[in-house]
Amino acid sequence: MPSVDDHRPGASPEHPDLRDYVSWHAAYDDPESSLSVRLRHVQRAIIAWLDRISGPVRVLSSCAGQGHDILGVLEERGPQDRARVTGSLVEIDPTNVAIARRRIARLNLALTVVESDAGTTDAYAGLAPANLLLLSGIMGNISAADIERLVYVSRQLCAPGATVIWTRGAQDPDLGPDIRRWFERAGFEELSCEEWIEGTGMRVGVNRLVAPPQPLRPGELIFTFYR
Repeated sequence: MPSVDDHRPGASPEHPDLRDYVSWHAAYDDPESSLSVRLRHVQRAIIAWLDRISGPVRVLSSCAGQGHDILGVLEERGPQDRARVTGSLVEIDPTNVAIARRRIARLNLALTVVESDAGTTDAYAGLAPANLLLLSGIMGNISAADIERLVYVSRQLCAPGATVIWTRGAQDPDLGPDIRRWFERAGFEELSCEEWIEGTGMRVGVNRLVAPPQPLRPGELIFTFYR
């Protein structure tokens, strides 16, 4: 799900603290890992959204990684759902991009993977607005100020009444209460917020935009990964 957003595919001598976001996905091979737990609950939130929204829908996934959340759901859905879902996955790591593109091609989905820095508004030109915005695996890797900025910028990425699914673990400091408050202040009503999922520190929030969307402002930095 996450991706580094400093224009690098992973750790390097210049940035030794950045994770290898390709091998990071190996944790999904363990169904008991905290990442697998989070993925299952994100997918359940996507399924619930698909079940309550009819007609054509547009999805936008930021720092999409290999796209396990939305692609895993669509792989299990019928041809009608696969046909009505369009949209884009934004990911900077070229290996993750290639993996997601192969899976999309195999499933014959009307989704694209854009190899770009999801931490800038320029990455979303021509991709927004979306009916579903996925912000999974981002907020645990950026500063509190960047999380707050991302929440407010989400209004630029959403269509009227859009749903946002976001995640953030309970690592110290636990910013969950702050994030929930920021979404409310930014014009999103909370539909649900699961915390300490299956004994992990994972949290999955679902919010719906009730304020008017905002136009996309180009050339702005939203967030920067620090690990």
